[in-house]
Amino acid sequence: MGNKVMFEEIVSKTRAMMPDVVKQLKNLIRYPSVAFPGYPSGPVTAMADATAALLKEYGLQAVRLIDIPGGYPAVYGEIPAPPGAPTVLMYAHYDVQPARKEDGWETDPWTPVEKGGRIYGRGATDDKSGIVIAAASIRVYKGKPPVGVKVLIEGEEETTSHLDAFVAAHPDLFRCDVFIVADNGNLTVGDPALTTSLRGEVSCIVEVQTLESPVHSGAFGGAAPDALIALIRILATLHDAQGDVAVQGLRSDPPATMEYPEKIYRESAGLLEGVDLIGTGPLGARIWSKPSVTVIGIDAPSISASANILIPRAAAKISMRIAPDADPGRELHILMDHLRAVAPWNVHVEVQEVSASSGFVCPAGGPGLVAARRALETAFGKTVRDKGTGGSIPLLHELHAAVPHADFILWGAEDAACSRIHGTNESVDTGELERTIVAQSLFLLLLGTERKNV
Repeated sequence: MGNKVMFEEIVSKTRAMMPDVVKQLKNLIRYPSVAFPGYPSGPVTAMADATAALLKEYGLQAVRLIDIPGGYPAVYGEIPAPPGAPTVLMYAHYDVQPARKEDGWETDPWTPVEKGGRIYGRGATDDKSGIVIAAASIRVYKGKPPVGVKVLIEGEEETTSHLDAFVAAHPDLFRCDVFIVADNGNLTVGDPALTTSLRGEVSCIVEVQTLESPVHSGAFGGAAPDALIALIRILATLHDAQGDVAVQGLRSDPPATMEYPEKIYRESAGLLEGVDLIGTGPLGARIWSKPSVTVIGIDAPSISASANILIPRAAAKISMRIAPDADPGRELHILMDHLRAVAPWNVHVEVQEVSASSGFVCPAGGPGLVAARRALETAFGKTVRDKGTGGSIPLLHELHAAVPHADFILWGAEDAACSRIHGTNESVDTGELERTIVAQSLFLLLLGTERKNV
């Protein structure tokens, strides 16, 4: 009975603060906090300061910026746990993907616009919504939650992160009983899901050389191999006729219990009318638990710079998402060995490793997960389902290594059908944002209550 009354109070308090939460989220969107190399650092550091100020205003204690060697600062703060209560660590990130209006945005990506119950702007979902979810769930308790709270807001999740090494060197700073990662969400608005796995990612560059220098295509074409044609033949071996990955020996994990509706997938991906999906098997498995290969860049002459020559050198960068439980080093070397083995005509091939990041499988059965399911189901009024995520959060592996006993809760205000994270016209549903704040606030109550009853 007590928890029911508290839930009603949480709903009431959250609803009352939503106008301010929306205002704060819009303010955060205005910072073009792109941490990629080559982008100005000023907006990123200003966003770190704005994040720290918001968390402090909403009741987080001892807020500070932690210097991360080689990278942008992390925002950190904590509230000590009441006697006998567990501690949660709330994670989000303040950096975002690049965005330009000329890429197809209907409005300026750095000027938040609210329409149709959604807030549009870069970072509206990924992951500035995660920042306000953390802040608001603390404010619900006026800065005195029933459990201990730590907050970690990263500044380089979207690019090469330097936080992994810092976590490994300072594990005590991240000690907790439960990690709450508000950098995920549901497939559709109002349909609650817990993310239980994420794929990893590996990448490499394959370079083909056939000639010492460019030569006349008429005088030499027909016998001397063109490096770009050879590269194309190599890349064509990565998939079979149905679009399944054709690299032998890669790991696939069992699919999640939740299926990904094809209609939602097509709409959220922006798939052109009549274009077939590639691969076989359940759609959820194809994007959550099986490997996928993408060519993300090619070095070759542009059409405008083309000439009637045989191209002596061409290269491509290949990114491969790997199964959540796969060994990234093993998967990367299988891919690299494949690229070498399929090269035609004895052309010279060099394959260079670029990156290898682990996927993640959330530990199952812990008290944190039980409380999270109850909180999410109560907040949304629907049964909670499990799903995977095709993307990666490499830091989770390092956090798990630092705190092996901790539970991991992955949720957030994203809805895959409409949020368009990393794409144009990114947005967040304000109702989904409110329900997620309610769920996270209730989770803190349930976790503290359940621990006391043990």
